Amino acid sequence: MIRALTTRRTELAPFLLLLPAVATMLFVVALPLIFSLWTSLTPYKLTKPNTLYDFIGLTNYIRIFGDWDFWEAFLRTIAFLTVAINVEFALGLGIALLINKITWGQRGLRTIMMFPMMFSPILVGFQFKFLFNDHIGVVNNALQSLGLTDQAIPWLVDAKLAMFSITLAEVWMSTSVFAILLLAGLFAMPRDPLEAAKVDGCNSWQVFRHITLPFLMPFAYIAMAIRSLDVARAYDLVAVMTDGGPAGRTELLWTLVARVGYDEAKMGQANAMAYVSTILSVLFTWYFYRKLVAARRYMGGAE
Repeated sequence: MIRALTTRRTELAPFLLLLPAVATMLFVVALPLIFSLWTSLTPYKLTKPNTLYDFIGLTNYIRIFGDWDFWEAFLRTIAFLTVAINVEFALGLGIALLINKITWGQRGLRTIMMFPMMFSPILVGFQFKFLFNDHIGVVNNALQSLGLTDQAIPWLVDAKLAMFSITLAEVWMSTSVFAILLLAGLFAMPRDPLEAAKVDGCNSWQVFRHITLPFLMPFAYIAMAIRSLDVARAYDLVAVMTDGGPAGRTELLWTLVARVGYDEAKMGQANAMAYVSTILSVLFTWYFYRKLVAARRYMGGAE
């Protein structure tokens, strides 16, 4: 009997140890998700608390799919994500290849390479907002001092230039994610295929195209999956630099969600937008996961 009780306690011990973590996850994650899902099915407004109990089904979702502001922010987010991830991949690949060739001071360079990703997006936003300021910005002062322009360029006022400035800030902050993962891939690459290719007479481009790049693609898709989640829910960088302006021309999905939820107090509609944005993030992650599986299969790895 005593042995049976001891065995039972031993079996229950792992679950009891996990109980505080599970309870915390339920309180911090599950309950807010359930609450936000419920509010997305109601006309809940912060200024009218009683609307929390008025169930309207999928009306909010139907309404946002007919909202042109939502579709503009949606397409702008897709374009921003696509450009940022591809530029970060190209730059990160170049940096990783260069650092991999260096034999002296490589550790120091790897440390310096990680600095941009250590800054919070809010701090990066303020830095680039100052750099691209119309009157006191470093970029405009430098261009005018060099005689390249005789007037201030409205980097954060013109719609296209503002989007370019935000993208540049995002790329500067996050390229190191790609560089670090791709550099890890270069360190893990076996040397035998490279030496065999050189013996067979392959030039540097052929070795890179057919051996190095395919081997690095699984690492690249891991970085893309991570970055797609970050970029798809980008808010703080845009909020600090332009706050969605001018005239909503740099507004992304999550800045639109914040404006509708807090400025207009339409929390039910904002949560419906947030769930659509979450689905977008999941789809991008799934897409890059499938590409990762295909790349591993191409290289003969396990799925």
